[in-house]
Amino acid sequence: MLLRPARPDEVHLAVAIDDDASELYAAAGLALRFPEEHPFVQAERARWLRCAENGSLWFAVEGDVVAGFAAIEHLDGTAHLEQLSVRRDFARRGIGAALLRHAIEEARGPLTLTTYAHVPWNAPWYARMGFVRLDETTLGPALRDRMTEERAVLPMPEQRVAMRRSVV
Repeated sequence: MLLRPARPDEVHLAVAIDDDASELYAAAGLALRFPEEHPFVQAERARWLRCAENGSLWFAVEGDVVAGFAAIEHLDGTAHLEQLSVRRDFARRGIGAALLRHAIEEARGPLTLTTYAHVPWNAPWYARMGFVRLDETTLGPALRDRMTEERAVLPMPEQRVAMRRSVV
């Protein structure tokens, strides 16, 4: 497997990966499908494009297939894992872990993220990777705004949590 930076003109590949990975959530009872013109979808894709432009969106390539991606942005002066997705056909091969390790290295400090608390491949997996759930009263304004944005749109908003991995 090769990890490489994504070019801005390749963000559509990240979209396809995320659409594919979202089917896992549908099987878990979380419908994450929104129309292309939905403000949440547009904002998410704009963030991914900014990450690609800044050199902080990476692809995991297996053979000739772009199998997964990770994107980092900064919220409240801290690196934030905007998204990590792996195609279903490539799940459970260590691709997500490799992307996360790369994101941790690139963060060069603490790394935050938002995720679902109750989905096994979300908060429990991140906890095994060294992340801890944050007390919401301690969130900075940008991370708090992101949580508010996600909870307004995503199913099961009460299950959305913020996590942080400190430098070890």
